[in-house]
Amino acid sequence: MMKSILSFCFISLLTLLMSGCSYLLGQDQAFVDKDLVRTSYQAVDTLLKGVQNISALRGNPQHNGIYTNPPILVASFVNIDNVQRSSTFGRVIAEQMASRLSQKGYKVIEMKMRSDSIFIKEQTGELMLSRELRQISQKHKAYAVIVGTYGVSKYVVYLTAKLIRTKDNVILSAYDYSLPVGPDTKIMLRR
Repeated sequence: MMKSILSFCFISLLTLLMSGCSYLLGQDQAFVDKDLVRTSYQAVDTLLKGVQNISALRGNPQHNGIYTNPPILVASFVNIDNVQRSSTFGRVIAEQMASRLSQKGYKVIEMKMRSDSIFIKEQTGELMLSRELRQISQKHKAYAVIVGTYGVSKYVVYLTAKLIRTKDNVILSAYDYSLPVGPDTKIMLRR
């Protein structure tokens, strides 16, 4: 009888612990980092697909309807709550996107800039290219620039990437996506 009671208590305790573990495992899945390289590459691929049918592009068509002759710039992604700040996360995303563009055969101008020169905010709250970025674009005869923002919540970071024509700030293509805030992402967002 004593063995039966001990066995029952042991099984009950084991069941309780296992259900607690499964609950925690479900919660921990939100804290697993995604492959940033893959998601950055996917973002570029999606941006390029988004401009396939735009006839306003100039040069010789070579990839997905985008002309590869004029260079494309890629700016660091900035925090949506403070567009004058970036982080390791925002700079890494930009570096990976520049790599993907290069792999696809586009001319990419290496651009190391201060994070406060990427965007300016107008009174209307609209984001536009800063004067410095516009000057760099003109100097290198860049046709477009990829810019982006990110917003951080408790478990997820939300990103928006835009391919913008430099001469008039027209958004040629945009892509929204999200990533879980895992341990690596959390560290990169702090720096």
